[in-house]
Amino acid sequence: MINTALKIPFVDLTLQHEPIQGQIEQAIQSVLQKGDFILGKALAEFETAFATACGVQYAVGVACGTDAIALALQAAGIKPGDEVILPANTFIATLIGVLHAQATPILVDCDPETALIDLKAAEKAITPKTKAILPVHLYGQMVSPQQLKDFAAAHNLLIFEDAAQAHLAEREGYIAGSIGKAAAFSFYPSKNLGAVGDGGIVVTNDPDVAQKLRSLRNYGAPQKYIHTEPGTNSRLDTLQAAVLNVKLPHLKQWNLQRNTAAKEYDVLFTSLKNKGIIPIQNQSQTGHIYHLYVVRITENCPINREILQTKLADLGIQTGIHYPLPCHLQPAYKYLGYKEGDFPVAETLAKQILSLPMYPGLSQTQVKQVVETIEQLLGAS
Repeated sequence: MINTALKIPFVDLTLQHEPIQGQIEQAIQSVLQKGDFILGKALAEFETAFATACGVQYAVGVACGTDAIALALQAAGIKPGDEVILPANTFIATLIGVLHAQATPILVDCDPETALIDLKAAEKAITPKTKAILPVHLYGQMVSPQQLKDFAAAHNLLIFEDAAQAHLAEREGYIAGSIGKAAAFSFYPSKNLGAVGDGGIVVTNDPDVAQKLRSLRNYGAPQKYIHTEPGTNSRLDTLQAAVLNVKLPHLKQWNLQRNTAAKEYDVLFTSLKNKGIIPIQNQSQTGHIYHLYVVRITENCPINREILQTKLADLGIQTGIHYPLPCHLQPAYKYLGYKEGDFPVAETLAKQILSLPMYPGLSQTQVKQVVETIEQLLGAS
């Protein structure tokens, strides 16, 4: 008999917010009293704190993670026509950021075990126009920093990290955001560090990049009403920064809770590998901060993914798919010239992956319930 009493959401933000609700309200009230809603004190404080947490010198808050990618590329001198390599299996914002910078995106395939960018495939995609690589630290796991550094050095490329899912992730002694020319983060509410709306930030060790970012995000104006370059309006709101200031000190503990829940999932799924359910591989140990916990529902599984997902939903267990269609097959970007079959690993993963409930405070009992329910559904098929 399958237990239907325990409803398990895909994400539950209340477990984060309730203990610090008073602090969040106080921080918001402080901004309301000051009235410095744009480029205010709380933003400057958050930029400093987040840069320190990432082990870099500078952070520049922007409106969203997509803008963080586009503006970072522009600030570092990527020009129209310059080629930027990125993985096909990522959220569309990665691709959009490159296009908004007027660069030329060059998509490549990924590793089937980790879902991270395949650097061997990336090497084959390099041309004389290639200026940068944009690895995505997907699901909360960093691409190998040393491999990236060696790759970039060998081919004279800049590294721009898409760390939108990797707040304070670690690998090989590096923190996400600290290995390249610049890195982009998103503070979408469900991220490991989430605002109460949209938000993003760029981190860098380059003072010139940081200075240009501050200008670009504010209409291209290094000083008020003096516009020295074409810019845009992309500023992280002071209210959002105030909320993030309250949450940032808790982030390491929240990440640890995610990692602990993931370890429990891994142990429980060991017995289901022979039934075709295989977790995405963790090569970072505790450095993986599990924005998402993703398994592959392979061809050996007696239930296909869609049926399994529907049955889980009927039993009160919410799941997701990140992402059901790779970037190169998205209808809006057919003009880039890619077609089905170009990136077989990404295409296969898109048909297999299933994201299970994952958030700080997810209990051992809930994790066990998710896996036992899946096991029972497999047995009933």
